[in-house]
Amino acid sequence: MHSPIGIFDSGIGGTSIWKEIAALLPNENTIYLADSLNAPYGEKSPEKIIEFSIKNTELLLNKGCKLIVVACNTATTNAIEFLRSTYDVPFIGIEPAIKPAALKTQTNNIGILATKGTLSSALFFKTSELFATNIKVVEQVGKGLVQLIENGKLHSDEMNELLKKYLSPMLVNNIDYLVLGCTHYPYLIPQIQNIIGNKVQIIDSGLAVAKQTKAVLERYQIKNNSVKKGVHHFFINTDVDVLETILSEVKSEIIIQRFEF
Repeated sequence: MHSPIGIFDSGIGGTSIWKEIAALLPNENTIYLADSLNAPYGEKSPEKIIEFSIKNTELLLNKGCKLIVVACNTATTNAIEFLRSTYDVPFIGIEPAIKPAALKTQTNNIGILATKGTLSSALFFKTSELFATNIKVVEQVGKGLVQLIENGKLHSDEMNELLKKYLSPMLVNNIDYLVLGCTHYPYLIPQIQNIIGNKVQIIDSGLAVAKQTKAVLERYQIKNNSVKKGVHHFFINTDVDVLETILSEVKSEIIIQRFEF
């Protein structure tokens, strides 16, 4: 089935998920929506997050997508149940990988860096209750991080100072696993690793989401069996510069356009 996989995020962060999907499923076509105009979702109300998620979903469905990946922790934790009950396509969500961190920790202390919208969601609370009852979870809202990434300040002094501020309490609490609860944050891994050292393992959900996407495509028998490499369209509702920089090393056939939505 040649129809594309649809992917949306509150900006460019979900490209970290897209890269994993494109690597695992190189023959699939994709359409990616970067709703950078409304980033970050993590500081919006649940009602607003659902409203944005509906808008993005309907745009992707109008472009013929056969499956939708909600490549945003905040949108998943606040809106995916509504989306699944409203639209007749499979949805893949993404939520912080609390479970593997809780199962693997040796110090019984794990950290999670996420947006306010994710940490305050009912789904996050439910997951934490289920898997981390006897474990100390040091939560930290990454306020300002998404904006800096969206504004092309990934390697700025301001970014480094914010990361030090947010990660210091986790180190004091002797965490051995750090869960990244926002799809923008994998782009910060080298800087985070410099601050926390090699004794703390970083977990993000990208590969797990790609594997789940493959499994769902096979379950619904909608996988693209073509031998041709996939074509990838990216739409962003702000300037294309930062998105072009993030994707500059991608070897696949990609088309990046500014698009009002």
